[in-house]
Amino acid sequence: MIAVSTYEAFVGIDYSGSKTPTSRSAAIQVYRGSGGRSPRIVRPSVSGTRQHRNWCRRDVADWLIRTIRQQRIVAGIDHGFSFPVTYFRKYGLTSWRSFLDDFCHHWPTDRDDATVDSIRKAYAGPPDRMGGSREYRLAEQWTSSAKSVFLFDVQGSVAKSTFAGLPWLKQIRDEVGDLVHFWPFDGWQPVAGKSVLAEVYPSIFRRRYPPRDRSVDQQDAFGVASWLADCAQRNTLDRYFDVPLKDSERTQADLEGWILGVT
Repeated sequence: MIAVSTYEAFVGIDYSGSKTPTSRSAAIQVYRGSGGRSPRIVRPSVSGTRQHRNWCRRDVADWLIRTIRQQRIVAGIDHGFSFPVTYFRKYGLTSWRSFLDDFCHHWPTDRDDATVDSIRKAYAGPPDRMGGSREYRLAEQWTSSAKSVFLFDVQGSVAKSTFAGLPWLKQIRDEVGDLVHFWPFDGWQPVAGKSVLAEVYPSIFRRRYPPRDRSVDQQDAFGVASWLADCAQRNTLDRYFDVPLKDSERTQADLEGWILGVT
C-alpha cells in the first residue's frame, strides 16, 4: 500500500478537444488540492508571470510537466487514454507505447494549426486509423453511460477530447520519463515516488460535492480532485487502482486502459 504522504497534490482536469491546441477554452478546467485543503482552481500562466483566465491544451501539458518535475501528484484527466482492443488487432499494435507512437503519426492533433475535425476531413473517405462508434473498451462496458471513444458529434461525446489529448500524453511521457506512472499501462499498482496520471469519468463524482458557484466544467474538475484527495485520506486509492478483473480481462485492459473509479 502506498501511503497518503506519497502524494503532495491531487489534480482534476476537465478537458476539451475543440479548436486547436493553442485555443483557449472555458471548457478546460484544472483544480488542485493539497495539504488537506479543498481543491482550488488553477489558472494558466505564460512564462510563470502573465495569467490567462482560460487554458489551452498545450498549456495543460506544459503545466503537468512542470508540476510533475516538482511534486508527486495524482491527476485525473477527462479523456480516453487508449482505444478498444479491436483497434489494436486491426492495426497490428501490441503495446500502449506503440499505440501512442502510431496514433501521433496518423493523428497529429498537437500541431499548432490542427483540429480534430480538420484531420478528420483531410482524408478522401473515412480517416485511416479509426474504429466504429459501437466499439467499446471493457471499462466503458462496465459503466452505464460511458460512450465509445469513436463516437463523434453527439452530446457528451468523449471522442474529440480523446483524439485531441492523446498526443499530449506522449509528450508528457517523453519529457518526464520515469517521474510519472501512467495508470494502468505502467502497472496496476503505482510505484512509490512517482506521480500518477489516470483517465477519469467526472460524471461519477459530479454529484458527490455541492456545486456552489462553479460552472459544470469547473465542478467536474473539482469533483475529480476532491474524490482523489478523499480516497487518499481514507487510504482507499489502492482499492481503485487494483480493479477486480479476471486474467483475460486484465490482459485486455493492459492495452485499453481503465477509468479510475470504475470497479
